[in-house]
Amino acid sequence: MGIVKAVCISEKKGTEKHNVGTAHFFENGLENDSHAGDWHRQVSLLSYDKVLEFNAKGANVGHGAFGENLVIEGIDFKSLPVGTILKAGDVVLRMTQIGKECHSHCEIFKRMGECIMPTEGVFAVVVKTGTISVGDEMTITLPLRAAIITASDKGSKGEREDVSGELAKKIAQNNGYVVEEYEIVPDDIDVLKDEFKRICDKNIADVIFTTGGTGFSQRDVTPEATIAVCDRLVPGIPEAMRAYSMTITKRAMLSRAAAGIRKSTLIVNLPGSPKAVQESLEYIIDELSHGIDILKGNARECARK
Repeated sequence: MGIVKAVCISEKKGTEKHNVGTAHFFENGLENDSHAGDWHRQVSLLSYDKVLEFNAKGANVGHGAFGENLVIEGIDFKSLPVGTILKAGDVVLRMTQIGKECHSHCEIFKRMGECIMPTEGVFAVVVKTGTISVGDEMTITLPLRAAIITASDKGSKGEREDVSGELAKKIAQNNGYVVEEYEIVPDDIDVLKDEFKRICDKNIADVIFTTGGTGFSQRDVTPEATIAVCDRLVPGIPEAMRAYSMTITKRAMLSRAAAGIRKSTLIVNLPGSPKAVQESLEYIIDELSHGIDILKGNARECARK
């Protein structure tokens, strides 16, 4: 847990930010801040402890001098992975980048010969709007881990580009997941079962997204492999995907996708086509995090106020 020491903005780019004490965070960053916008570096953060260390060298810089929006005591941002969720006040942020390239040296660098923002600063986007004030507590939640497995005979031989698996990987990453593994395996029930067991039993990922192998072909065995290794099934997830896809195409009724839990890992079968992967995964992914939190013991109830 950290404590907010400063909330800084600058009305014009190229000028130092100044501590305003309280600021509203809207969907593109801090209100009235020159660096707000529809991009991946809406909010910049810096550890107060790193600023103290730098000032001990004689820098004597104030809050906002490095161009940071938030100065937080007690959190070493550089040690956290991209995708980490940060909560302060009503605001939820998601880390998108650690450090940045410095194209033109600032006045601090010219005076001290170094600057900590390019190496110690991190950036985030606003997930939930609200207000942050000096003195607020900031909590961190590490990102969920995903594994992507594509079931494809041709893909495993390098005879077909795995567009669907790459798309599932991109969607997962865009939603804050860290993709620990991505692989293409043949449409073989024993191979799929072995991979599911390895990832689940070694706790490599919190969720496995599969693509392909959910149709009527004799080689489509992904649901059978999933059901065989799971301790409990979660029928609501594929039911929701099929119900949504039915509003787009009646062929969604032909999907045999399954979902289930093995130990503390959720397995979700996605369709094989890129279009269906995007439609299905984007439809369910917001709600999956709550289910995974319950599975991991990080959430206690499903009711919403």
